[in-house]
Amino acid sequence: MRQDVYNLHAPSLGGEGTVIAWGDWGRPVLVFPSEQGSPWDFQNNNMLSTISDLVEGGRVKIYAVESFDAGSWVRKDLPLEQRAQLHGLYEDWIVNQVAQLIFEDCGGPQDILTMGCSFGAYHAANFCLKHANLFPQALCMSGSYDVTGMGWGERGDATYFNNPMDYVQHLNGDHLGWLQSRAHLVLVCGQGQWEDTTGALEGTKAFAGVLASKGISHELDLWGHDTPHDWPSWRRQLAHHMPRFC
Repeated sequence: MRQDVYNLHAPSLGGEGTVIAWGDWGRPVLVFPSEQGSPWDFQNNNMLSTISDLVEGGRVKIYAVESFDAGSWVRKDLPLEQRAQLHGLYEDWIVNQVAQLIFEDCGGPQDILTMGCSFGAYHAANFCLKHANLFPQALCMSGSYDVTGMGWGERGDATYFNNPMDYVQHLNGDHLGWLQSRAHLVLVCGQGQWEDTTGALEGTKAFAGVLASKGISHELDLWGHDTPHDWPSWRRQLAHHMPRFC
């Protein structure tokens, strides 16, 4: 399987950021790691091998990026609003550097599917909803979509506009209509061990309710009580859902 490693210029982050691409061609899939994760996690946790037939068959091409959570959302020394502002630097890199790399590699603009597990699912959903022109579909596994519980301090615009549970509830008018016609999210979560203690199960159900209230296209796929919050579960869920996107 072809593998390319890009140390992509990241001016907003003050240096470079790593992007790993697997495959030759196919539907581009942007993979966000779980909290503070590495772009290598997708391979090291056997997610890549789970869908190797789709990658080698030219149906999908994977682009895994590194996390900036350590410099933003998990900065416990900073109030939540400042963390959200720092996340904006990562958003700038993804939108203006990573997406353009994918377009150039694919021979032109294409709809990019976002995906992630745990906190990576938050990123997948947030980028889909905020930038559906680039990322109109998202596959989100065991996510939590409310960042307000991550930190302390007063919340401002940066937190609000990066908290899907907040801003989706207040969408209206032409922009909501455009999202209704453009975006589609698949929310997957098990009901086994750690899905409750991490808040993923209740968070996923609550977020699905908010999307439903706004008429935004989505699917809620709850797996059984034998499906915990872990990599083996996400491998099964990935194998089940990915073929339908390519």
